[in-house]
Amino acid sequence: MSKRQLKFGAIIHGIGGSMSTWRHPEVQADASVSFDFYKRQAQKAEEGKFDLVFIADGLFINEKSLPHFLNRFEPVTILSALAGVTSRIGLVGTISTSYSEPFTVSRQLASLDHISGGRAGWNVVTSPLEGSALNYSRDEHPSHPERYRIAAEYLDVAKGLWDSWEEDAFLRDKESGVFFDPDKLHTLHHKGDYFSVQGPLNIGRTPQGQPVIFQAGSSEDGKNLAARSADAIFTGQETLEDAQTFYQDVKKRVVAYGRSEDEVKILPGISPIIGATAEEAERKYEQIASLVTIDKALQYLGRFFDHHDFSQYELDEPFPELQDIGSNSFRSGTDKIKRDAKERGLTLRQVALQAATPRSNFIGTAEQVADRIQQWFEQHGADGFIIHSELPSGLHDFVEQVVPILQARGIYREDYEYDTLRENLGVPIPQNRYTATPVNQ
Repeated sequence: MSKRQLKFGAIIHGIGGSMSTWRHPEVQADASVSFDFYKRQAQKAEEGKFDLVFIADGLFINEKSLPHFLNRFEPVTILSALAGVTSRIGLVGTISTSYSEPFTVSRQLASLDHISGGRAGWNVVTSPLEGSALNYSRDEHPSHPERYRIAAEYLDVAKGLWDSWEEDAFLRDKESGVFFDPDKLHTLHHKGDYFSVQGPLNIGRTPQGQPVIFQAGSSEDGKNLAARSADAIFTGQETLEDAQTFYQDVKKRVVAYGRSEDEVKILPGISPIIGATAEEAERKYEQIASLVTIDKALQYLGRFFDHHDFSQYELDEPFPELQDIGSNSFRSGTDKIKRDAKERGLTLRQVALQAATPRSNFIGTAEQVADRIQQWFEQHGADGFIIHSELPSGLHDFVEQVVPILQARGIYREDYEYDTLRENLGVPIPQNRYTATPVNQ
């Protein structure tokens, strides 16, 4: 049995995932729409033997949205471009199941998988922002439970469509004139509560069987969907204890769905900041945090609560009671913010600044960051990590300084083992359902 090894992904987030990082002198102000920037980051992550790069997305903006989200690339488009300038790293993008059609998305992702030689992945989201409905001719945003019911059926349809063609269906025999074997073409004929999709898909079986499915929700509905249908989970915990609790919870759910716990990788997001000394790393964090004004912090906090206006409250009073505000959006996130504020007696000012510039547990020297990563990994708080660097140099520092330490310790690969994302992650290649169960038997 091979030794368990760390898995890494890198978020490419343009000008950063906060309200004010774009103001930092190091940041390229148009990075969110600069292909050269995305190419450099993807190639650096590939140099570090990362499993994947990840492109986040959202479907609604207003004047209070994060600067990066105001003007940035659509995921499938930029990932298709990155497929041409990388060769081994996985290419994962966010696509909403609440505001798209299964046939279209299945076709797009299968195309990306073919273009990249088996490196496509899909971060399945249900779209938390209420305003998304306004951009898709909808009167209202589906409730949180309904969005997850839609997502479950959507994934069933997508996986069915990806099985439309058996692996060797296309013969392309010029002499006989036979282009494909009709016995290896299968029509889905799906009719469900939310979708009616006949099929078949008009693109063949992909190099890794099916694109890799990622899921990012940490609510009860999100964890159940991931345990049932996902290959990997993006999550976020601030302490090892919380990470271990989440890890154990989800792995048990995976087993309850009749799967092996090794079939699903759990990848918390972290924001490492590395310095030659711990003091230098702390100064880097403080410089980033100092760019955020309290007004911008309140705007950022409001994003999690259906763009609620927090400027109406006293800054230095206890965090306000919000009841169900935000419960239909970032449910797990808003629940955590409210719970943490109450337990720690935090003021609105403290909550807003903490949300806008969260202080990572992975700040320090390269050795200290490597130690913390190894601890979380070996004590089963994570199977790997999604690395989010607010500054472009953060990914460079991680690849140049932390990766060699982890390689020397024998817990991270020296080189890619395989050509496909699915194989490098160590998640099984799904067998085509029609090959597994012949139609005539």
